[in-house]
Amino acid sequence: MSRLLTAACALLLLSGAAACSTTPSAPLLEPHSERSGPAGPVPAGLERYYGQQLNWGPCADYATSSADRTAFQDRALECARLQVPLDHAHPEGRQISIGVLRKPATDPDQRIGSLLMNPGGPGASGMSAAASLGPALQNTPLGTRFDQVGFDPRGIGASEPAVRCLTDQEWDADRLDSDADPSPEGTAETEREVREYSGKCAQRTGTDVLAHVGTRDVVQDMDVLRSALGDPKLTYLGYSYGTRIGSAYAERYPGNVRAMILDGAIDPSQDAIDEQVLQGAGFQRAFDSFARWCTERRDCALGADPARATAAFQRLARPLLAEPVPAGDRKLSYTDATTAVIQALYAQNMWPALNTGLEELARGRGTVLLTLADSYYGRDADGTYSNITDAFNAVRCVDDPRVTDRNVLREADRRYREAAPFLDDGLPANSAMDMCSFWPVPVTGEAEQPSVSGLPPLLVISTTGDPATPYDAGVHLAEALRARLLTFEGTQHTAFLQGDSCVDQAGIDYLTELELPAEGTRCT
Repeated sequence: MSRLLTAACALLLLSGAAACSTTPSAPLLEPHSERSGPAGPVPAGLERYYGQQLNWGPCADYATSSADRTAFQDRALECARLQVPLDHAHPEGRQISIGVLRKPATDPDQRIGSLLMNPGGPGASGMSAAASLGPALQNTPLGTRFDQVGFDPRGIGASEPAVRCLTDQEWDADRLDSDADPSPEGTAETEREVREYSGKCAQRTGTDVLAHVGTRDVVQDMDVLRSALGDPKLTYLGYSYGTRIGSAYAERYPGNVRAMILDGAIDPSQDAIDEQVLQGAGFQRAFDSFARWCTERRDCALGADPARATAAFQRLARPLLAEPVPAGDRKLSYTDATTAVIQALYAQNMWPALNTGLEELARGRGTVLLTLADSYYGRDADGTYSNITDAFNAVRCVDDPRVTDRNVLREADRRYREAAPFLDDGLPANSAMDMCSFWPVPVTGEAEQPSVSGLPPLLVISTTGDPATPYDAGVHLAEALRARLLTFEGTQHTAFLQGDSCVDQAGIDYLTELELPAEGTRCT
């Protein structure tokens, strides 16, 4: 049932900023209760949420992965649960909780406020992102002057209830099924499986929760959090899908915005098919860049000619459709092999591992590539999965209009293969509907050009060779929001706080002093 993923997850990979060690020298933050809100405008009927008390304490119990269990031991971090209504239109109804992690500003006298952040996905943990970025920001103006705040959007990570569709064992089994058969029988089998998946999501999560996990609801939670933290206006850093959250917040609450950096933009006016095809083209460009890097090495698994790299990869990967190869006590499928490549194309520091994995695949083994794919799916070494993929599917199925016309689906598959030939399995285009066609709750989002007035100046960062969120999407978002565009020339997904001093200084100056970089600024 590999067609569960309608597009590659567009998330920030914090591989360069991971915090894997505790900081015993930091002062221990004692558990305490804090009522800092309400701050700023409060919608009628939501007063008790906007002015709620937050009970801060250690973060260890909020961990949902092995990496979190290490990072959340940091004594400088504190965590709390924000209560929000499941349905903001009916605040007297069911409550749910949002996991929140905070690293307080180290210079309280110079404190500006809170810097809320979201790393994308949809489905990635903002709590994990804030913990990972904390050490890198410690001695910067962002660390000294802002409380760094990460939250897990509703249904995700430590937030409760969490979206859950498949068990760990079911995910392992699913990844071995590539669902590549385009015949009527194969299409029927694929659709039976995705219909079953949708049913399990409804059964294990609840349709009331699934109906309210979309971006529309997340931005309302974020405004509650802004107020409960005591910030009259929001300062926000959003990566990838986090830019969709940011632009939706800006449209709904323009007067509540202080500053926003939107890095790795999703074009809010683009339909899901065009977005997927353009993303495929982006990954092909990144694959071609990897191929040029690889073919200059004597040990390149794809040979010596970058023009033949796509065909070389196809020769390595396509046999997996018929027979997965051993990978320790598991097996590497075609789905996992292509997912591993996508994972590695997010950042150049993963290219050596990708080449090693392809060399291993040429010898009939798949351990390295399976490890890369596990990272993409949020699978820990102990076999447990985060809910990132289930949450990704749940959010996309309520955010994006559904496509059920088989001719449109077949043409979309053909266009995707043309845009990303390294991912072409060599079989005819497929017209099978995905799980969103059978989703048990209606769509709550729509693709539209933002129409916003009363916004302060925002900063959009777009990377020329971004594989997951193509450069032009950032250009379009900046135009729609009348924001300043900062261009980074590179091949990676997102750029801010990832080591480029030009990008980092521009972003820090903007967030702290509200000073935008000069029009047309490009960082290389």
